[in-house]
Amino acid sequence: MSAVVSPIRKPLVTGHKTYHQITEDLISPTEKAPTKAWTIGFIISVAVLAYGVFCILWTIYVGIGSWNLNRTVNWGWDITNFVWWIGIGHAGTLISAILLLFRQKWRTGVNRAAEAMTIFAVMCAGLFPLIHMGRIWLGMFILPYPNTRGPLWPNFNSPLLWDVFAISTYLTVSLLFWYTGLVPDFATIRDRAKGMRRKIYNTLSFGWTGSAKHWQRWESLSLVLAGLSTPLVLSVHTIVSFDFATSVIPGWHTTIFPPYFVAGAIFSGFAMVLTLMIITRKLLKLEDYITIEHIESMNKVILVTGSIVGVAYLTELFIAWYSGYVYEQFAFFNRALGPYWWSYFGMMFCNVVSPQLFWKKSWRRNITITFLMSIFINIGMWFERFVIIATTLARDYLPSSWSLYSPSWVEIGIYLGTFGLFFTCFLIFTRVAPVVAVAEVKHILKTGGDQYVGENAPKAHHHHHESH
Repeated sequence: MSAVVSPIRKPLVTGHKTYHQITEDLISPTEKAPTKAWTIGFIISVAVLAYGVFCILWTIYVGIGSWNLNRTVNWGWDITNFVWWIGIGHAGTLISAILLLFRQKWRTGVNRAAEAMTIFAVMCAGLFPLIHMGRIWLGMFILPYPNTRGPLWPNFNSPLLWDVFAISTYLTVSLLFWYTGLVPDFATIRDRAKGMRRKIYNTLSFGWTGSAKHWQRWESLSLVLAGLSTPLVLSVHTIVSFDFATSVIPGWHTTIFPPYFVAGAIFSGFAMVLTLMIITRKLLKLEDYITIEHIESMNKVILVTGSIVGVAYLTELFIAWYSGYVYEQFAFFNRALGPYWWSYFGMMFCNVVSPQLFWKKSWRRNITITFLMSIFINIGMWFERFVIIATTLARDYLPSSWSLYSPSWVEIGIYLGTFGLFFTCFLIFTRVAPVVAVAEVKHILKTGGDQYVGENAPKAHHHHHESH
């Protein structure tokens, strides 16, 4: 029997591919003219991005008064969206780094797209802290450099300053990690290209030849970067949570924030990877590389992190009650039953109740359910950030200064604009680089059993067709 696949584990690449077929399938999208669907998507993304840029310029020109922030609620959609985008950026590094260190083979189908997503999401997130200063040219005050303004140094006790360091480090390491993975694939594209295109890809691949020495260095660099970015996954969102947890505001001042922010970030990140990958595998016909197995593995991660987040919500409620601290109790009472009750229940339903569907195996493997759930989860995670920020701030210690907050058209426009940026970048990425890591997919084929490769590949094909 040649079509022997070990019964224990289903193959991660289906359809009995040879190495050449893999190269064709994964690299040809970067060589052909863009499809109609891609072009329409790109035009929409750029249009939305242009509107977002207009809203950002409007904010800088008119001032923060064009947003609906007020004395009581001084962080609104800006910081909500900042935390949300940072959260989405977490899956990429997690899938690549932690699963690489744990030798999880199923990461290879999705890691490339997830890493690209990380970089674009961090770019979107990084916009918000800058523009919410109102006077964007004062951004230089964040950076600690010797200056002539006397004792005017950043406050190193402030978590907002740690944010700057955490996010810039995270972006740098993610970029390096993503690019390292791309080098062998750029070389593959170069070998198939001609003329100017060949020169460009040769530069991008640093003259990669695929010698044993190159592969050895590539492997060790990947491991070093994975080791560096693993603690970053934990530290970045921990520091984002310190923006709230180090304050003395009831409802924010809780020690559970760091771990539950990290779990929530992985949760929303995996959901976003699923949203994008389900569309991409359909449009680029990658069903053989991003299989139902991949989707099921990711749904298991979503189920675990969603349940962790649920436990965290309930812990917060319990501790607020148990503390006997009136203000803390009121903060949570107000979240659930105050004027923003809808966002609290939206968060609870989307983040805690709905992922429990994934206990059922057939639902974990159902693409329609997974796609809807992945969108649901990101709506829920957005609500979570909104609940933490807006509902907590809207009810102060002084009832006389209580107020409500809803975004102005400018804030909504900036938020939409970040989607435009994200999808514009992602669409360009699908055109210039293979969405699935070619070299790594070939690697798991080789270890997955020799029936796919070498001299018996055509025979295996033959047998396979006869047996059907």
